Amino acid sequence: MVAATQASHAHTDARQGARIDVRNVSHRFALRGEALAVLDDISLTVEPGEFVALLGPSGCGKSTLLRLVAGLDAPAHGALHANGEPIIGPDPSRVVVFQDPTLFPWRTVRDNVGLGPEAQRTGRDRVSRDSATKRVDAALELVGLEQFADAFPHQLSGGMAQRAALARALVNDPQLLVLDEPFGKLDSLTRIRMQGELVRLWQAARFSVLLVTHDVEEALYVANRVIVLSERPARIVAEVRNDAPYPRHRDDPKLVALRREVLAQLGLVA
Repeated sequence: MVAATQASHAHTDARQGARIDVRNVSHRFALRGEALAVLDDISLTVEPGEFVALLGPSGCGKSTLLRLVAGLDAPAHGALHANGEPIIGPDPSRVVVFQDPTLFPWRTVRDNVGLGPEAQRTGRDRVSRDSATKRVDAALELVGLEQFADAFPHQLSGGMAQRAALARALVNDPQLLVLDEPFGKLDSLTRIRMQGELVRLWQAARFSVLLVTHDVEEALYVANRVIVLSERPARIVAEVRNDAPYPRHRDDPKLVALRREVLAQLGLVA
């Protein structure tokens, strides 16, 4: 893993974070024999090392866009590129963390986190057992779970399980971390702590982040750019830059003002 740094802002080193380009992407689903439009002409860029939040109403198409960026689905129209290359299918440089940690219950935390290195030990680009062990240990230390390496998922709290999922995502040093409401099932206090942990991990490892959320406060607390989407079919209605320094304070007047701006873009009363 990349060593922690003292930087308080995102790095923009293309060797560490992916550049993502989404151009004129539209998407639809077949529903009861009819085409249901989900995304409408979406264009956006995630710069290397940038933390971008996709914010919009529930069911507007945020997660669909995330799946397209991750390569889990193909768009009906438009193009997506990662570092200039077309996104065609999943890639280990783009890792997804979902709301449910989806840890294998019969494997320890260490073994769950080590799934990626374990696969690489038998694949074309083989890594040694020693190298795989070191990477897993570093990932566990990064998320603060080194003392729970031999625990099983049922022995973890919700926040600890999500940290294990983050460690599993980060163990292969991805260039892009794709997050689909990763803290949505956590209680409010754990969610606040995990938001701070996520920012710390991002600052340490210098990957790019694309976060899907419907939580305005969460988006403004963690991201340095918030893309606001409309109701389905989703269109981009605003892009809000957030240059508040890290660590952020939720009562910062700048964040309070940005919250009013975002709520206004969503058609809500601040």
